[in-house]
Amino acid sequence: MTIKRVRWDTGQLISLEYDSKILKRNPLGDPHVRILDVWLPPEYDTSRRKLPVLYDLVGYTGSGPSHTNWRNFDDNVPERAARLMHAGKMGPCIIVFPDCFTALGGNQYINSSAMGHYADYLTRELIPFVDSEFRTHAARDHRGCFGKSSGGYGAIIHGMKYAKYWGAIADHSGDAYFDFVYRCDWPGALDTLARHRRRKRNPGPVNIAQEARQTGAGTDDGRVRRFLKHIWQKPNPSGAEIECLMMLAMAASYDPAPGVPNGFYLPFDLETGELITVRWKKWLAHDPINLVKRYAENLKTLRGIFIDCGWRDQYRIHYGSRILSRLLRDHGIEHRYEEFDGTHSGVDYRMDVSLPFLYKALS
Repeated sequence: MTIKRVRWDTGQLISLEYDSKILKRNPLGDPHVRILDVWLPPEYDTSRRKLPVLYDLVGYTGSGPSHTNWRNFDDNVPERAARLMHAGKMGPCIIVFPDCFTALGGNQYINSSAMGHYADYLTRELIPFVDSEFRTHAARDHRGCFGKSSGGYGAIIHGMKYAKYWGAIADHSGDAYFDFVYRCDWPGALDTLARHRRRKRNPGPVNIAQEARQTGAGTDDGRVRRFLKHIWQKPNPSGAEIECLMMLAMAASYDPAPGVPNGFYLPFDLETGELITVRWKKWLAHDPINLVKRYAENLKTLRGIFIDCGWRDQYRIHYGSRILSRLLRDHGIEHRYEEFDGTHSGVDYRMDVSLPFLYKALS
């Protein structure tokens, strides 16, 4: 159902209400009726030509409409695409902005029993829906996805696992090399969770074996649930709380398990901070650098792979991006890898490079 249509000289933005069967009864109780923004270029109404389609996978804490909203001193994504088209740097295409936000602040665009089946939501529901509603070039070779951070991770993972749906992908600063990127964030997350420990700490002797007995298997002793309840009831969580929530979202993505508290395991002992090897292996199984060999043949079928990262990325993702590029090269997978003088933040201007790349690959 169309709930809003806005027209400009630079195109039109249509907001649709989509009722997802796949997200219905998701374990977090998140809405299954979602707003789906779709941008159509100016040529859409004056030509009967079928157009390629790009799906924008936003980063953690974002949602599709956050890329179509007004922005101060910058272009939103429709404005950016219209500018690039007007300048002759790319041709007309349709851009889709899925809403994949969750109560854990987002997701990694993969299927998880702890969060919902967001990969299936994108590929099995939204793609056929968009193709039925709009004049798309409804073929894999004319459909691509792009994103930054968690969205970049989603793009490269979809290029690996769901290549039959996507003809090209662009991965901006996508999560990779988990040993480097995520492990250093867990000490801070454990400190934040410790504030929600049931028993107050007291100075004096401590029987750490007894204290850690309930937390050594990677399950919640109650503090994670109390932290989540606190977050869901509190406006404007702190930066430390958002970082902690992100680590829990990653745990729910990479090591979900029905039947355990909160539906997922934790990779570190809540009391001692010791790595739980069996749990961490579950995370590493989702690391793009560990998946290149397995999905090399899928990746070789893509018409374009674009990867970039700033060499001052505060999450150190540039190291994982470099490893990913090297592994792609080692397996004979054509791709374009770029670095730039920037951090993880405020780098949407890099779409000025990736969007024309994707359009050319999908045309």
